[in-house]
Amino acid sequence: MRLVIIGAGFAGMYAALSAARLRDIRGATPEELEIALVAPEPTLVVRPRLYEPKPETLTAPLADVLKSIDVVYVQGSAETIDTNSRAVTIATAESTKKQLTYDRLVVASGSRLFRPNVPGLSEHGFSVDQLADAVALDKHLHSLASRPATNGRDTVVVAGGGFTGIEAATEMPARLRAILGKDAKPRIVIVDRSKAIAPDMGSDSRPVIEDALKKLGIETRIGASVELLDGSGVLLSTGERIETETVIWAAGMRAAPLTAQIPAERDKLGRLLVDRDLRVPGVAGVFATGDAARAACDDAGNYALMSCQHALRMGAFAGNNAAAELLGVPTKPYHQVAYATCLDLGEAGAIFTLGWERKLKFVGDEAKKTKQQINTVWIYPPRAERAAALASADPEHVSEL
Repeated sequence: MRLVIIGAGFAGMYAALSAARLRDIRGATPEELEIALVAPEPTLVVRPRLYEPKPETLTAPLADVLKSIDVVYVQGSAETIDTNSRAVTIATAESTKKQLTYDRLVVASGSRLFRPNVPGLSEHGFSVDQLADAVALDKHLHSLASRPATNGRDTVVVAGGGFTGIEAATEMPARLRAILGKDAKPRIVIVDRSKAIAPDMGSDSRPVIEDALKKLGIETRIGASVELLDGSGVLLSTGERIETETVIWAAGMRAAPLTAQIPAERDKLGRLLVDRDLRVPGVAGVFATGDAARAACDDAGNYALMSCQHALRMGAFAGNNAAAELLGVPTKPYHQVAYATCLDLGEAGAIFTLGWERKLKFVGDEAKKTKQQINTVWIYPPRAERAAALASADPEHVSEL
């Protein structure tokens, strides 16, 4: 029997860990149940940290972890999925293709930044979505020091006033001063079409966020959108033009395109609709998890967000349940009642909220310490020691608050 997992992000990593854990508990051998993880590199990109400087350092190796739990790593990119023949076609780095058949499949292919057809965006826009994007932005920021100090050089426009946009914007003043000199006076402008900054963060948090932006000197343009980018600035829907050489796009996510190959229903974000066990209804042998799945967290109408917090736990349930079907044991319905948000605010600290209503718990330095703990410890892979790695993947305790 073979269980194939597509993706080495947070959901894919924990799907592999959890499936291997259940295999170990049931006393099955790797020969009896092969678990294979497909990804371009055996590396976890710590995506929630890509707004930080030195993004090339924000990865964690997975090869030794996978080896310690007898998970087969298959290098390459999943190109096509044939759910009728239960086969995945993989494009390798050598430009060859190979096929991997499966008895159960876990689609953990993640998400991508939504880039609308805005003139100039593809040529002049940056992002902190994928590792290569963050590295390109970092190189660009460092190149500013060798450019003339025109009005646009020290200005950064961030398109999107949600979670990612705020973290990218609030980190930017310190990043630019480190590059341009401590006396630099960078101008940061957040543009968002909503009626308020941080529209999803709730009424408790919004005043704290607005105060942090004010302390950092960050401007906002609310009820506006970026309509055009060129090499020296942006034009907003209000008619205002802002001179800038740096535009960071942080407006919206979509599931990775691979989900479109599964003949099943998807939501407007491209996520596969799944049942409580994270199966894709009507498609035999296929589970979806993380940003590739629209999954109910509870019975109150809350659904998992495209977030690391949800991907970790969803991955653990998906891997467990896919393996459970092959091993003939009961599955475990996914549930994630507890929900927390920790938003980095750069030199202004952070905020920590609890619950779907995002009730504010603490702010400033205390929240910043929690954010740093999350970013540097909690979301990293377990150590490459079999017992510890398997113990970390109990679905009931992953991302438990």
